[in-house]
Amino acid sequence: MDIEVLPNLLATAWLLPLASFVLILFFGKRMGRHGEGAGKLATAAIVTSSVLSFVALFGVWLPNRKLPEPHHASAPAESAPVRLASTPADHPGPSPFRLAAESHGAGEHDDHAHLKPNPAPPYETGVFYNLATFGKLKLDVSYYIDSLTVAMFCVVTLIASCVHFYAIGYMHDELHEDYVDHEVTLASGGHLHRKGRFYRFFQYLSLFCFSMLGIVIAGNVAMAFVFWELVGICSYFLIGFYIERQSACNAANKAFIVNRIGDFGMLIGMMALWSSLGTFAFGDLKNKEGEVVEQGIFSLVRSEDNEYALEPTESMEAEGRRIVGPGSDEKPNKAGHWLLLIAGVGIFCGCVGKSAQFPLHVWLPDAMEGPTPVSALVHSATMVAAGVYLVGRFYPVFSPEALLVIAVVGCITLFIAATIAITATDIKRVLAYSTVSQLGYMMLALGIGGWSAGMFHLITHAFFKSLLFLCSGSVIHAVHTNDMTFMGGLRKKMPVTAFTMLVGCLAIIGAGVPTTAFGLSGYYSKDAIIEQAWSFAGANRSHPLLSILLFAPAAGAAITAFYMFRLWYMTFAGEPRDHHRYDHAHESPRVMTMPLVVLAVFAIGVGWAVPGTNLSVTSLLEQAQPIGTAAGGSGELFAALDVPAEALSHTREIKFKAGMLAFSAAALGVLGATILYLWRLLNPAEIRDSFKPLYKFLWNKWWFDELYDAIFVKPVMLVSNLAAKFDRSAIDGLIHGTAATAKGASKIVGHVFDQTVVDGTANAIANRTWDIGLLLKRLQTGKVRQYVLFIVMGTWLLYLAVSFLIVARGGAASTPVPSAEVRNASTVISHHAR
Repeated sequence: MDIEVLPNLLATAWLLPLASFVLILFFGKRMGRHGEGAGKLATAAIVTSSVLSFVALFGVWLPNRKLPEPHHASAPAESAPVRLASTPADHPGPSPFRLAAESHGAGEHDDHAHLKPNPAPPYETGVFYNLATFGKLKLDVSYYIDSLTVAMFCVVTLIASCVHFYAIGYMHDELHEDYVDHEVTLASGGHLHRKGRFYRFFQYLSLFCFSMLGIVIAGNVAMAFVFWELVGICSYFLIGFYIERQSACNAANKAFIVNRIGDFGMLIGMMALWSSLGTFAFGDLKNKEGEVVEQGIFSLVRSEDNEYALEPTESMEAEGRRIVGPGSDEKPNKAGHWLLLIAGVGIFCGCVGKSAQFPLHVWLPDAMEGPTPVSALVHSATMVAAGVYLVGRFYPVFSPEALLVIAVVGCITLFIAATIAITATDIKRVLAYSTVSQLGYMMLALGIGGWSAGMFHLITHAFFKSLLFLCSGSVIHAVHTNDMTFMGGLRKKMPVTAFTMLVGCLAIIGAGVPTTAFGLSGYYSKDAIIEQAWSFAGANRSHPLLSILLFAPAAGAAITAFYMFRLWYMTFAGEPRDHHRYDHAHESPRVMTMPLVVLAVFAIGVGWAVPGTNLSVTSLLEQAQPIGTAAGGSGELFAALDVPAEALSHTREIKFKAGMLAFSAAALGVLGATILYLWRLLNPAEIRDSFKPLYKFLWNKWWFDELYDAIFVKPVMLVSNLAAKFDRSAIDGLIHGTAATAKGASKIVGHVFDQTVVDGTANAIANRTWDIGLLLKRLQTGKVRQYVLFIVMGTWLLYLAVSFLIVARGGAASTPVPSAEVRNASTVISHHAR
């Protein structure tokens, strides 16, 4: 198929879960018995999305985009010479690693094109719909599709399909008209009875998948942020699905609030980018003739004229000078690089919240209050993956200093979470802290320059972590408890669950044969991270503190192996600790076990290349290598910082040493767990008592919840209580006093003015009118003679009055003074008459 159908194909895959959500929203209750059809509709929608995603990959993308040769899937390479993005003259103190590598490689190999800053990877971008335009600001529903987008579509929809099938069996109790929640005890002593919410669960699940796919396909930062928030809302609904339980309610609120803290930093980063670059688009928008009509963020900060090296634009320099000051010729302030650092760290703050990184990692373990299928989806393919994905998508914009921040945060997170998982006895919480730790691995890999390694681990982790969570749900479904101290020996009752969970444990610890190309999926991705960490430590030997970025992941690998096999041994090996629960345990139905088998297959082989081809996850990621990042980089604000090219970590020396380190760490962890929990050569209780302070410290999760409670929650509660008291006493008192005063004044006015003056005047007029009426009433006697007399008298009076008026007016008018002629004439007449 032609490449032009790709956007429509993925858009259809993206919108199908939304259509499912809308239909269930309006007709969910009417879909079969208690909404049973809602599960089938949501599953059909996401399965169709999965099919379309794989069609987009195998039918459209691969036939039109030739894959490069992967680095990870190949056998250990010969030592390659090193050529970094900058020359030693750029830095006053070049690292010994770089000089040694350059001298080692000089004259041996000339083909180092893969170590040069790379151009933009092949991608498709465009606009589905323009929502609004405000001057230069365009709010578009747009897309940015490269091989990473297509791969993530396949991963998300495939895992979500397995979770949907699994949830049909797991959430079966919600089909009952009378669902009894045994976790909620009422004041009467009984348990809560409510209607089943089967359809509502799948309604939320569909919206969750739509939101995550929206982040993956987003073509600009604003669109990504909108779906970023939508994912957060969905997680709020799903974590608080059992909203009547106080613990679920608190966990949903905690997740929502903690993520908003990270989002605040993300908004700062977005504003820094917008104010300095004037666009939110990732890639360049082109017209039908292929001409660039609008440059995207990536090509602005890594232009072809600058050989794809990260360089602030002139507008960014100007905006930076406006913020940090103009500097001087002797000491330039590098304002543009500071602004890049602010933008990068700001965007990463959002990822810290979403992917539960230190110090905002505290919400994720509490999110276990949601149903187990939700945990599988949140921890593998949707919410927590969104943070790592966004770091990977934004990678060209991160300066080396911002990457160092990402690496340090990831390193701290992976170590803290791994140590907490050692003491946890809740099977889901062990996996939750494992997720936090593995996310730390991914962030660490991205921060030290291992883009492919970090994104590769994101994909492999998605499969084996979703497998592990669904297995834990199968166990909980069988024994009705999360506490591993009530389990044991379940492999006999639940062989499919036990075997598939063992696969997941082996995958997450990176089981494989060292120095060979045979291993489970985690073997490839975790080894790639250790290799890059080794390369990074070598490139920055002048800073011994940065060596911790190598030792922490190695220690984390050992701890991971220990707590994962501790979990498996406590659950499936040994003798049952609670015979009542063991006797009632049984294997889950096929609708739940089949997804486990499918995910187990992917957990084993997702890191492998397709036989006879160069098709693999790593080759897809190699093709999506972000613009200009293949050569690594060097710090501008922290001049001695080197981020080595990822290709350098595949040299034979590094690969062998890192591989042996990873294998030794994992073997050590497995051996420790076996000694304690399988062979019982040492008593865990005695060890716990011997290191009681340390155990208590880890059991209480490094006291982070208590620390945050003391630093943030209690002061906020204190201030809010004071504000409430001020509100009740001062503000409410003032308002109530004002109201009382107005009420009293109105009474006075009512008595003095209204009732006396106004009412008195009105009443007086009414009384006089009434009196006149009564007086006139006497004239109405009903006697005809009297009426005739009145008429006659009235007529006579009128006659007199009219006559008087006429006489008065006529007399005055008919007596004018006679003129002289008239008087003379009168005299003559009088004379003749005589």
